[in-house]
Amino acid sequence: MKVKALEVRDEGTFIPVLCVDMNPNDTDAQRYLLRRCGYPCDDRPNVIMTRLDGNGQATNDPYAWKGGSRTFPIAHDWIIDHWSELKDGDVVDVQFIQGETTAKKVSERDE
Repeated sequence: MKVKALEVRDEGTFIPVLCVDMNPNDTDAQRYLLRRCGYPCDDRPNVIMTRLDGNGQATNDPYAWKGGSRTFPIAHDWIIDHWSELKDGDVVDVQFIQGETTAKKVSERDE
């Protein structure tokens, strides 16, 4: 499993998230347990996402987020599609993804 801590941003929103690609690290124990939970364990990213502070929901389904906000579903889907390009601390800007802004937000740590 590979882990990344990312910064999800939207209009007036800053959410640190923890994302884990639930593909095993070539160990039989991980593969067994992940397969028992229903993970496909293939070459495609299968990303479970949750708030970095541990509060709230965790899911590997971008469309299962509760609460009606667009932020988590859009960010989660984009993270899956761009998993290999992302590194710890990267900003996932929902407004930019949606084409509502022309410039991607920078990390608050860089402001």
